[in-house]
Amino acid sequence: MSKKQTQFIALLRGINVGGHHKVPMAELRELLARHGYSNIITILNSGNVIFEVEDHFPEDDEVSILLEDHFGFPIPTHIRTATDINKLVALNPFQNILESKSTRFYITFLHQDVKSPVGLPWESDDKSYRILRVIDQMVVSVLDVSVTRTPKAMDSLEKFFGKNLTTRNWNTIMRIYKKLNG
Repeated sequence: MSKKQTQFIALLRGINVGGHHKVPMAELRELLARHGYSNIITILNSGNVIFEVEDHFPEDDEVSILLEDHFGFPIPTHIRTATDINKLVALNPFQNILESKSTRFYITFLHQDVKSPVGLPWESDDKSYRILRVIDQMVVSVLDVSVTRTPKAMDSLEKFFGKNLTTRNWNTIMRIYKKLNG
């Protein structure tokens, strides 16, 4: 009798940014396959990995340690289930937000449930960045890049929720979703 495979997504933080912390996707796939993960798909070059594993929920640290041992530098990792991503997309958290070419939609993944230290929705003083809500260890936010760039927004997230997080834009979430369901 075969065991049930469960689909997961690993979101790696801080790799392949500005030529630092290089993690070749082919090498990453091979490493995970050698350690029992299967049906491995990488999305973009920024550390989005879909994989399957039997009979256990891989912990964030389990994958982070494996990656650090192999690549030689810390790679914070957030693990989510395919169900988590499917629920998020079904929720459509940006449906009431007016989109323009300067609007960026973000989902920030946290390691644990966190009560927001500020009232939500929250808006930056320059009105460029809004944190809309927190859903199941995910922060939903919007940035207007015509006013400011991403780093100031990320600073706000880290100030409120700590550094143990990783952020993806909505387009990346949709790519993951389509790979999961395509």
